[in-house]
Amino acid sequence: MRINTTKAKLAEDKPVFGGIIGSYSPELVELFGAIGYDFVMIDCEHGPMGVDQVENMVRAAEVFGITPLARIPDHAETTILRFLDRGVQGVIVPHVSSGAEAEAVAKAARYYPDGHRGASSGRAHDYNVQANRIESSKWINAQILVVVMAEETVAIDNLDAILSVPGVDVVHVAANDLTQSMGNPEPAQVRRLMGEVVGRIRAGGKAAGVGGNSPNDPSGAARFITLGARFVTIPALGLLRRGAEAFRSEVEAALR
Repeated sequence: MRINTTKAKLAEDKPVFGGIIGSYSPELVELFGAIGYDFVMIDCEHGPMGVDQVENMVRAAEVFGITPLARIPDHAETTILRFLDRGVQGVIVPHVSSGAEAEAVAKAARYYPDGHRGASSGRAHDYNVQANRIESSKWINAQILVVVMAEETVAIDNLDAILSVPGVDVVHVAANDLTQSMGNPEPAQVRRLMGEVVGRIRAGGKAAGVGGNSPNDPSGAARFITLGARFVTIPALGLLRRGAEAFRSEVEAALR
């Protein structure tokens, strides 16, 4: 059974970094692991991957020692179960806007006595070769990372209720949907609100996450970490674009 190294670092109040991978690409999972990122967000909310493809990306993560997390498309218990049974070490659940929704997610992600996840003995349990199902279920309950996304103004209004839910490990504030729900104000206004929310999450005893970070603004991510954010995501495609643009510009500059 594997330790969730991302959850362990968060417990030590250390920042963790994750690449968002939006299409089927085990090799990208491996690359982020080789570079030394803490986790990958396998994005099945906006991305096209099915659970079979996710399982192969999880295998890649296991080989390269990086935590596989899946952003799932909805809150349904059956969805949470199917992704966790593929072996992901946590779920990132979008559009969680109330304490009741957060509680339902946390309960669906864990076995009795912490929740009511459907009992299983598959790959998430290492097929119960080394431990029986009850023992492995206890281990999984302790290792699972439950991340709820507070990405709309109604979630900010209900933040105290969300923070009070046992079993929620990270409250992740996402810039893009939050911007939309605020009526598309200037980015600086959104980032100010995100900074305030990060402080509230930290004061509420949860790890604070920040999404919508730009590869071209590393200092912006650093500011959020200074304010207390610990769970930081960055899109893989954005990093690719930044590297591709920088390479071409530098070559052209060298030719002048």
